[in-house]
This record gives sequence, structure tokens and C-alpha cells, in this order.
Amino acid sequence: MSFALFFRGFVLALISFAVVTFLVTHSWWTTILHTVVCGVLIQIGYFAAVLFLIWRSPGSKDTGEEPGRPGPNLAGEASPKAAASRLPNASRSRHT
Repeated sequence: MSFALFFRGFVLALISFAVVTFLVTHSWWTTILHTVVCGVLIQIGYFAAVLFLIWRSPGSKDTGEEPGRPGPNLAGEASPKAAASRLPNASRSRHT
């Protein structure tokens, strides 16, 4: 989810929460306090959701290898540049 999409939903949720809270309590101070608490709780939930998605991502699995050393399947393999085939009707780059 992009930040702009999250921020738009965050602001709309807080505005609607503030309107409903004011209609129920008829108090500006209670509305402000409850809306700030709601905003903090939404931020905590968003942060926890992002941490969960990072933890669950396939690239974060522990392979048991030492940091900085190539894995056993990388030794002896050809470089990706050598393994790539040329596309038909594609001109060659001047930078390679």
C-alpha cells in the first residue's frame, strides 16, 4: 500500500471519527483527545502491519549461511550476463 493511499484513508477515518465523537459527546476537548488516541492507535497498527509483512516476506528467511559469503548454489554458476540470450529484433546497447 502506498503512503498516499494510507494517508488519505487515515485522514478520512480520523475526520469521520471526530465528527461522530463530537455528535455523541458535544465536547470539543473529548473529541480532540479521543481523535488523537485513535490516530496513535491507527499508527501503531500500521507499523505492526508493515513489520509483519517484512517478517513474512520470502527474502527475510534465514538460510543459515554466514553473512558476506556466497551460498553453495552460487559457486561455479555462470554469471547472469553470460547466460542471457539475445532477443530477436533487438538492437545491441552501446554500453555493454
